[in-house]
Amino acid sequence: MSATQLYFDHCASTPPHPDVIRTVAEVMGQVYANPSSIHGAGGQAEQLIRRSREVVARALEVEPEDILFTSGATESNNIAIFGIAKAYQAAGKPIHMIVSEVEHASVYKCVQQLEQEGIEVTYLPVDENGRVRPDEVEAAIRPHTVLVSIMHVNNEMGAIQPIGEIGDMLRRYPKVTFHVDGVQGLGKVPVRLAEWGIDLYSLSGHKIQGPRGAGVLVKRKQVALKPLMYGGSQEGELRPGTENVPCIVGLAKAVRLAVEGQSERYDKLVRLRQFVLEHLSQMKPLVVNSPAAVPYGAPHIINVSYPGMKSEVVVHALEQRGIIVSTQSACSSKLHKPSRVLLAMTHDSQVAASGIRISLDANCSEDELKRLVQSFKQMTEQLQSLVQR
Repeated sequence: MSATQLYFDHCASTPPHPDVIRTVAEVMGQVYANPSSIHGAGGQAEQLIRRSREVVARALEVEPEDILFTSGATESNNIAIFGIAKAYQAAGKPIHMIVSEVEHASVYKCVQQLEQEGIEVTYLPVDENGRVRPDEVEAAIRPHTVLVSIMHVNNEMGAIQPIGEIGDMLRRYPKVTFHVDGVQGLGKVPVRLAEWGIDLYSLSGHKIQGPRGAGVLVKRKQVALKPLMYGGSQEGELRPGTENVPCIVGLAKAVRLAVEGQSERYDKLVRLRQFVLEHLSQMKPLVVNSPAAVPYGAPHIINVSYPGMKSEVVVHALEQRGIIVSTQSACSSKLHKPSRVLLAMTHDSQVAASGIRISLDANCSEDELKRLVQSFKQMTEQLQSLVQR
C-alpha cells in the first residue's frame, strides 16, 4: 500500500501489532520442533502452546481447556455449527437451528448447506438498526432446536446484537447451544462470555492485530462436538494437524492486548465515529446505514450507501484519492451482488447494491479523518456531476 494512502478497512484485516510481529518472528526462528514430539525440543513447543492457551483463557475469563486453536474464525464457525449437527445426527435426533439473516458467510453458508442435508433452519429478521429481537429468538425455539448462532457485532454495518439478553433467555432452554461469532467485537466492545451464557465463541487473529491463519473457538465443557477432520489428537481431536506454534503465540499476545486496551480504545473510537458520521450524514445523496446510537452500533464501523451508484464505483473513486474502504465483507466483496446484510436491514435493493464500509482504528488521527471526509465530499460531487450530464 502506498504511503500516501489511508487505510480504513480494519474490519477486513488489521495491520499486525509490532509486538506480535516480533513475537511470531522470534518463535518461528527459535522454536520449530513438532509440539507432539516427545523430545525436549518438542516439549518446549508444547509448553508455548499451553502458555498461550492460558493467556487467551485468562483474557476471555474462561478455562484453558475451553480454548481450541484453529486457523481462523471461518474454521471456528464451521467446527461449531457442523460439529453440533454431526453430534445430533449421530444420535439420530431431529435438528433445528436458529440464525439471523445478517450472519457472516462462514455461518450463513454452513446452515444453508445443512438445510440441503435435511436440517431445519430459521432465519431471523432484523429491525431498522440491524438487530434481532430476543423475543423473536425465543418464539423460534422448537422442541428439537439444538443451536442458536447470533454474531456479536455485524461486520458490514456494525449493529451490536443483544447477546446478553439472548443468553439470559436461553438459560431457560439448557438443551440449546448458544454460538456467537465474536470476530468484530473483541477489543472494541465489552465481551462477557460467562455472564452472557455463551457456549461457543469464534475469534480470528488478523482482526485484532494478530497473525493471519490463527483463530480460536471457545468451547464449553458441556458442549459435545464431532470433528470435521480426522488425524492426530491435537486440540482435543477436534482440530487435528501439527499446530502453528508461532502464530498461536502471536495470537495469544494479540488477544491479551485487545482485551487490555478495550476500554480506552472504545472511548476514542466513539469520538472518531461520531466525527465521521456528523459529516457524512450531511452529504447528499449518501444514506447512513449503520445505527447512529452507540449502544446499538459498534464504535469502529460506519456503513453508507450512494443509491443508484454501484459500490465498486465508489470504492475505486475513493481509492483514486488515496482512501481505502470496502464494500461488503472481504469474503463477499468480489461477488458484485447487492449486500445480503443491507437488504435484510433496509429492504432497499439500491441501498444494498451501493453500500460502502468504513472501518476505523483507534490510532486514526484527526487529520486523517478530515481527509477521509473531504475525499467523500469530492467523490460525491464528482459522481453527481457525471450522472447529471
